[in-house]
Amino acid sequence: MRGVLVAALVALVVSLLGTPWIIRLFRRQGYGQEIREDGPSSHLAKRGTPTMGGTVIIAATLIGYFVSHLALRRGFTASGLLVLMVMTGLGVVGFLDDYIKIRKQRSLGLTARTKAAGQIVVALAFGLLAVRFKNGQNLLPASTFISIVRDTNFSIGIGFFPFLALLVIAATSNAVNLTDGLDGLAAGTSAMVFGAYVVISFWQFGNKCTVSAVSGCYVVRDPLDVALVAAAAMGACFGFLWWNASPAKIFMGDTGSLALGGAFASIAIVSRTELLLFVLGGLFVIETLSVILQVAGFKATRKRIFRMAPIHHHFELAGWPETTVIIRFWIISGLAVAFGLGLFYADFLAKGGS
Repeated sequence: MRGVLVAALVALVVSLLGTPWIIRLFRRQGYGQEIREDGPSSHLAKRGTPTMGGTVIIAATLIGYFVSHLALRRGFTASGLLVLMVMTGLGVVGFLDDYIKIRKQRSLGLTARTKAAGQIVVALAFGLLAVRFKNGQNLLPASTFISIVRDTNFSIGIGFFPFLALLVIAATSNAVNLTDGLDGLAAGTSAMVFGAYVVISFWQFGNKCTVSAVSGCYVVRDPLDVALVAAAAMGACFGFLWWNASPAKIFMGDTGSLALGGAFASIAIVSRTELLLFVLGGLFVIETLSVILQVAGFKATRKRIFRMAPIHHHFELAGWPETTVIIRFWIISGLAVAFGLGLFYADFLAKGGS
């Protein structure tokens, strides 16, 4: 437990103190956000706000994770390093996207194909490596079995696993990217989901089958190390949120949103909770579905279902103040996280845990 607290606290401090320094640096460099002309008019005042703040979240997470290992005097694990690889790799893709937007003074960065190619490379690399590196108990970082709150009996086979990893990582990273449209919305929601994974992974560590082979135990490889990553990311998000809350002094940009989505997806895979992620990240699912429905509805009827998608902009255009939308969406996210944790614990009890 000490390592989890160290990871969260160090990442929180680094993010809290490092973000203002990044804000000043990016302002001097002119790294300001471009705003969509077709969005809510109130957002036009945000033009020029420093972006690419996701660099702070990634750096704080990495520092928190590595410092916690120094404090515990523990070796690194394949699961933890693979999650950090995905987070950092997608952060690089997002950074390139943000940088092009800034340099070319437009609201679009990388082309859709180039951005997707970057996501594919990172996701497939994770998918290929996650079914390697057996430990002393013959466990792999990931499993070829589809998982909800633990592995089911349905296996897709090692040959198809990289494509499952690609699907989960691409879907989640894009979902967080769509959600990142209001001050603090994605950062606050992400902190909640990472907090849930701290609880889940630490619970798995305390009830790991290789430690206590009783009913309800978990067959996972490195749950404590995954808890350290989740705790560091949670602390980093909270520290960043201090400066990203409305009115935001800095935006995370695609650098942050893609990195956070990749971290969620890879943590879900190595903790054997792939489908549970869609409950814990319920707000991300709602935001994504609103875009899908808007596009499909317009193509079918030439009429828009929402005033604007993603759905948080619909409520802004309906007259809700931005802070009201953010807080109410945080409430929805909190309820989704609570429900997901309830499902996780209910399964543990149903399997004979206590």
